[in-house]
Amino acid sequence: MQSETPYQLATFAGGCFWCMVKPFDKWPGVIKVISGYTGGHVENPTYEQVCSDTTGHYEAVQITFDPNIISYDEILSVFWQQIDPTDASGQFADRGSSYQTAIFYHNPEQKELAEKSKIALAQSGAFNRPIVTPILSAKPFYPAEEYHQDYYKKNPLHYQRYSVGSGRAGFLERHWSGK
Repeated sequence: MQSETPYQLATFAGGCFWCMVKPFDKWPGVIKVISGYTGGHVENPTYEQVCSDTTGHYEAVQITFDPNIISYDEILSVFWQQIDPTDASGQFADRGSSYQTAIFYHNPEQKELAEKSKIALAQSGAFNRPIVTPILSAKPFYPAEEYHQDYYKKNPLHYQRYSVGSGRAGFLERHWSGK
């Protein structure tokens, strides 16, 4: 009898969580992507609390995936290609600690793979500045309010305008197209 590998979690902060769901949603082996908050000290925070930059939380996504179909390394690669890993003050038009990037590892293997991927990115020459995205131990994850979930599906026109207007779409096109 073959034992089934349980699903695993991957948690990333990449600026506005609206823009971090769609890139993962399309991959085979990704079971679900939830927008939420993590890394801070307030239990069950609200969007308004997190945006005040007083909770210590990041806007983040938590990905449930099947490692038999998609590896954590592949998920890390998708993550790096959604952010500016050299910006320590937020992402694109979104500024402040709640919009900073981070990788939250769930076990020692994820930590090791994340560290290796960060070193590889730094050595790739893709950026002329230091890679500042921290690699942190996972903390409790609190799902965001329902209206934030699957925002790109619920509000596709606003999502597209936001992605372009914030500067994210242009940055990703300039730095990651063809990679």
